[in-house]
Amino acid sequence: MTAVGLRAETVLVKGGVAQSRIVMSQSTAIDSTAAHLLQLFVERISGAKLPVIVTNKLKKGDIVLGESDKAAGEDGFTIASQGDRLHILTGGGKGTAYGVVTLLEQYLGVNYYSKDFYSCPKKKDIVLPAIQRTETPAFRFRQTQCYATEDPIYKLWYRLEEPREIFASNMWVHTFNRILPADIYGKEHPEYYSFINGERRPGTHSQWCLSNPEVFELAAHQIDSIFKANPGMNMISVSQNDGSDTYCHCDKCLAIDEEEGAHSGSLIRFVNKLSERFPDKQFSTLAYLYSMKPPKLVKPLKNVNIMLCDIDCKREVPLTDNASGREFVKALEGWAAISNNIFVWDYGINFDNVVAPFPNFHVLQSNIQLFHKNHVQMHFSQIGGSRGTDYAELRAFMVSKLMWNPYQNADSLMHVFLNGYYGAAAPFLYQYQKIMLGALLSSGQPLWIYDSPVSHKHGMLNPQLLKVYDSLYDEAERAVKDDSVYLDHVRLSRLSLDYAELEIARTEPGHDPAEVRAKLNLFKERTAYFGVPSLNERNNKPADYCELYEKRFLPRTEVNKARGAKVEWILPPAEKYKALGDSALTDDLYGGTTFVESWVGWEGKDGAFVLDLGSEKSFSSVSTDFLHQLGSWVLLPKGVTYSVSSDGKNYIPFGRYEIPEDRSNEVKFVAATVTSPSPVTARYIKVEIQSTKICPPWHYGVGYPAWCFTDEVMVR
Repeated sequence: MTAVGLRAETVLVKGGVAQSRIVMSQSTAIDSTAAHLLQLFVERISGAKLPVIVTNKLKKGDIVLGESDKAAGEDGFTIASQGDRLHILTGGGKGTAYGVVTLLEQYLGVNYYSKDFYSCPKKKDIVLPAIQRTETPAFRFRQTQCYATEDPIYKLWYRLEEPREIFASNMWVHTFNRILPADIYGKEHPEYYSFINGERRPGTHSQWCLSNPEVFELAAHQIDSIFKANPGMNMISVSQNDGSDTYCHCDKCLAIDEEEGAHSGSLIRFVNKLSERFPDKQFSTLAYLYSMKPPKLVKPLKNVNIMLCDIDCKREVPLTDNASGREFVKALEGWAAISNNIFVWDYGINFDNVVAPFPNFHVLQSNIQLFHKNHVQMHFSQIGGSRGTDYAELRAFMVSKLMWNPYQNADSLMHVFLNGYYGAAAPFLYQYQKIMLGALLSSGQPLWIYDSPVSHKHGMLNPQLLKVYDSLYDEAERAVKDDSVYLDHVRLSRLSLDYAELEIARTEPGHDPAEVRAKLNLFKERTAYFGVPSLNERNNKPADYCELYEKRFLPRTEVNKARGAKVEWILPPAEKYKALGDSALTDDLYGGTTFVESWVGWEGKDGAFVLDLGSEKSFSSVSTDFLHQLGSWVLLPKGVTYSVSSDGKNYIPFGRYEIPEDRSNEVKFVAATVTSPSPVTARYIKVEIQSTKICPPWHYGVGYPAWCFTDEVMVR
């Protein structure tokens, strides 16, 4: 179709009366969705309901949906005037719907900001100018995280997709154990799984022995069954389980990887064989942690998709501008040299503290442009977008817009969203973001995805800056105090600052307990009001956090008789924690859910030390506090033994505390408390920690050293 008569106008509504029809050339599901979306918003703007019909007989003023324009590419579209009619053509996929969204947004003034929150003008006349516009997305698959995708209009508006739409049986990442479950095959065939530290270690997070031909045939059989059970689905992920360095170390696998110069070598050879067995299917595999670097010799076949992950990179600057990022960029460029079928999984939030400031907006555009320039066709921006996540709505808006077109003005996008979502509060929140960004960059402190606000308490979250931020939020709230919707948006975003202040306060003595308690109560009230589901990816709930904070971090009436005690190491912690341990175990300050402060750790070893109380003291209980955080390979010890002495030489038993294995993903604090039926008198307390040492088969780090962290010894 050729557009002519570009001066013509298309009249949709006049005086509140429909003048046009929405015509579908054929009634496909996506064309019908697009038609009814256009109908809905035209009615919301004007009150007039345009009829939706399927016909090849066109009339004056029709809007015609669903004709083909293959040049626009998958999910692309062309909007073209032809006389007084308007045609929205599709390049395939959801192109028709995305063309309608663009028409509504760019020509009818409709803006969709978050779940069920949009703006549109009210007018009785709708007249479209002549239009000639073609758009092709930068990435053929665009995925992000935001609770707002619960709203089907939002998901369509932001042109987002989900793995279940293209991956058979939703097999899209970490699928080894789903394809060949270790609990089914591991006992009789341990040779199917990784050889690690001297033995085969079948487990839910172990990898496959990729050089074993039986593994290939069994996996191929299972994959064939999955495709047959999911007709019409042509893509599957055959990818390593989550975990670092858990690849197979057997002689055959290592020989392949040595020849290829990378641990991805054996993986790509394996997946290439699958792609040859099923040439009409697409196979995606991870280039993640140990497999991030590309092989030297083998090249992925055309139907092999490389899902490359930048999980280890810091986020305070673009990926091209720090050491961790440049290592990833080198891998990206290496893969781009041998494949045009790359899927980048990028990370854009603090997963240990999602409700915490994470000022990374300045790196979004440059990173997405980097991906686009290196043959990346599919992109998942994992931004932890549950309700209450730091600026989840703005982050999702910007990422989604930039995944469609990375070459827009990112600062203008930020202004568009802030003005629409926060109203008159927008200037104050823009200033908040810019001041925090400047403070982050000037501090020299990295920003990473397992961060803590405490890491930034001398930088972007220092006391002077916290006062500035609070002042800006106070101004923002005053600016919208008469609009409950905008006020809620501001207060929802303020939760990240509230949380940071609480986290920092618990690490410092001298804060007014009444003031901290008031902040805690307000945080509890507002997280409940907004329905914030979790504070981290381990599903720790705000209400539990507040209850624990009250008990754990607010001033206690009990006196710790070990406060300030001297620590003498028997089995010292890892070197980087040794100096901290001299004071952290007896400073009366408990650590938080991350181990960047207060925690003292042993890796793969037992721990033991003596507390010198300075003089003989009477007490009846000894308690040592431990961290449980499986995602960081921090496991609880098996048990703790206490003994006491008056002279530091002759010790008598005080008691032992056994700790059962815990496989839950929630971050926890576990106190190993032993109480004597009657008080004892002693100067020295020996604490012997029996660590787990090696990550078990069900854990991400199967076969590798586990960490054990403690932060405080309480003697009462």
